[in-house]
Amino acid sequence: MHVEHKKARVVAFGCQMNERDAETISGLLEQIGYETARPGEDGGDRGDADLVIFVTCCVRENAENRALGNLGDTKRLKERRPGMIVGISGCMVQQEHVRAMVRDRMPWVDLVFGTHNIHRLPELVARVAAGERVIEVWDEAHEIVEGLPASRAFAHKAFVNITYGCNNFCAYCIVPYVRGRERSRRPEDILAEVRELAASGCREVTLLGQNVNSYGRGLPPGSCGRAPDFADLLRAVNAVTGISRIRFTTSHPRDFSDEMIGAVASCEKVCEHFHLPLQAGSDRVLKAMNRGYTRARYLDLLSRIRQAVPGASITTDIMVGFPGETEADFEATLDVVREARFDAAFTFIYSPREGTVAASLPDQVPEDVKRGRIYRLIELVNATAESVNESLRGHVVEVMVDGPSERDPSTFAGRTRSNKMVHWRPKAPDAAGADGDRRSGGVLAPGDLVMVKVIEPHTWTLHGEQIGVPGKAGPIE
Repeated sequence: MHVEHKKARVVAFGCQMNERDAETISGLLEQIGYETARPGEDGGDRGDADLVIFVTCCVRENAENRALGNLGDTKRLKERRPGMIVGISGCMVQQEHVRAMVRDRMPWVDLVFGTHNIHRLPELVARVAAGERVIEVWDEAHEIVEGLPASRAFAHKAFVNITYGCNNFCAYCIVPYVRGRERSRRPEDILAEVRELAASGCREVTLLGQNVNSYGRGLPPGSCGRAPDFADLLRAVNAVTGISRIRFTTSHPRDFSDEMIGAVASCEKVCEHFHLPLQAGSDRVLKAMNRGYTRARYLDLLSRIRQAVPGASITTDIMVGFPGETEADFEATLDVVREARFDAAFTFIYSPREGTVAASLPDQVPEDVKRGRIYRLIELVNATAESVNESLRGHVVEVMVDGPSERDPSTFAGRTRSNKMVHWRPKAPDAAGADGDRRSGGVLAPGDLVMVKVIEPHTWTLHGEQIGVPGKAGPIE
């Protein structure tokens, strides 16, 4: 099948895994002739689209509701454009009750496919174009399909999957049921993708997995006589010419070894940012969640990281209102937040997910209690983040340029190695710029590295002034 002069919009909700899936979906559609907008939650103007696909998330109720709301809006669009193809993919449709609801109550949806059969999209679209309503969702993945095209959201940075699925079975989490069991990509396939990205001008890669720390389980032994692990992979990616920065997410605190900490500390391209979901600060709740660590073990991990990687930023996920959570349990979470001094935290109210252990637990926490706790948690998280950023006032940080700020095009935006967002006004052209050094001359491009002095720290962003390029300024964050 090949189409001409047709537009597709791919709309992603939820995690970075979904964003990466959206890039693959866009690449597959471009391969058969569709023009796509940049992957993302906006997905471009859906009103002019000939095909719209929603990549859904069911980890939290809010993401699920937004996806269903957007899907409902396409009914009106399709009434105006009867030939439009509407599709839904992602984690939501891996659940039988969601598929049944879409099948029976949303007749305007033409295509339903899951997380395991994305590679079959061209064939599925062809069947829809031939007049068939297609619902094809595989319960389990057969094997990892390599070499799929991707329409990347950015030229200078990219997500690279290293594992798929999850074996952790946290009591509240639906991911193992909708993404399947954990599977690792072969290191040679990952490195080939990273080298190809570097050759295309990409300067930053983020290694993705539901639990990157467990990378390598199930792979055959390598030249060292054992299966490669995440530390091995970090060192190998660090050696790829052309890549300036390496990030990774997400890490499970239970599996973060000293060997991995050492790899981050010794690899100059691996950024000093650790995302370590805490979820709760009460040992009783952590055990009920099946997290596999205690608050003491978690805090000891932070201490070892900060000792080995000075200046590391640590971000986290925290949930309130898990079934049975008492006021004392919640206070224990607040205590850990005070002691850990997170750079940032993503905070969530627990929402039951059908099919998980927690959904059937007794002592579900009332909604008004959850809301009261989340407000208190957010207040503490924000105050802590503001205090941490205030300590950077006057420091010089290395920033990778993302481009002009969306809110103020006269300023630029980018991130530090520690993943803090920075806004600054570029320097006026000078002699260095006249000689062609665009970074110091004010003509900045995504992927450039610049030095910025922090003038005004805020809770979630740093504002500063550009003072030079790496090697021409110090001290560096």
